[in-house]
Amino acid sequence: MNERIGVLVMAYGTPQSLDEVEAYYTHIRHGHPPTPELLADLIRRYQAIGGVSPLTAITRRQAEGIRYWLRHRQPNVDWRIYLGMRHAHPFISDVVREMLRDGITHAVSLVLAPHYATMSIGAYQRAAEQASDGRLDWQHIDHWHLHPGYLQAVAARVQASLRAFPDPGGVTVVFTAHSLPERILAQGDPYPQQIRETGEAVKQQLGLEQVRFGWQSMGRTSERWLGPDILQVLDELASEGVQDVLVCPVGFVADHLEVLYDLDIEARNHADRLGMRFARTPSLNDAPEFTAALADVVATRWEMSRGGTTG
Repeated sequence: MNERIGVLVMAYGTPQSLDEVEAYYTHIRHGHPPTPELLADLIRRYQAIGGVSPLTAITRRQAEGIRYWLRHRQPNVDWRIYLGMRHAHPFISDVVREMLRDGITHAVSLVLAPHYATMSIGAYQRAAEQASDGRLDWQHIDHWHLHPGYLQAVAARVQASLRAFPDPGGVTVVFTAHSLPERILAQGDPYPQQIRETGEAVKQQLGLEQVRFGWQSMGRTSERWLGPDILQVLDELASEGVQDVLVCPVGFVADHLEVLYDLDIEARNHADRLGMRFARTPSLNDAPEFTAALADVVATRWEMSRGGTTG
């Protein structure tokens, strides 16, 4: 009988309609409902991108792609793929209980985010551990920000996007990721360094000369968040006389609100006001080369846990 291995693919989740936005926002805020002003602003942002984020549909296709490539790579393993969301249905806890009902005893967890932060990937892993209550043998994947397949997919999109500018060599590439509270720095969290490592790896691969790093989608709390924000970076570049900017959101792997609104609408409008040419690299979404890379990350982690070779 083939070895049965559960793979828990985890993502942030998103509301499926405007009617679900308040419950979704309340969950993100740890059970505290948003003020009417905050709720109205979030609904406005969803309306600006068409009313619904495509994230859930894309995430499901990513999970299916991982399933396909795992079975293609190791047909002798009974890979069982499960998809759990942190802030929307199906919730991670419910999916882990489903795994237990299916008789899964060994599992690999993969968060659809390349860079490790205690507040992000660490939180997903803790949710899975708590739901399994010691009944699952977990192999957690902390990060995959330097996986060759991921880097190649990002680099290919940067290279293709640069060709759309009149002078590709004069474009400044800005790598962005979701900001987190600055207190993670005091904790020695690897998140900021891993973001920089990804950007530097792509820079080296393509021979880029003009690269910056910025943060985006800061939370609306009283504490300080990692900066500079992408809008501030655009201001700085404009003051230096930079005219052409390509934003590459390496911290995100799918189209969703933080890409489709924060970059495609808010940052683009800001660049327009500054008289700059602005573009964004296409998201990885469920591109075959990307889901193949994710499958390799999962298979490699499982093989290493069993003392096997990778390949």
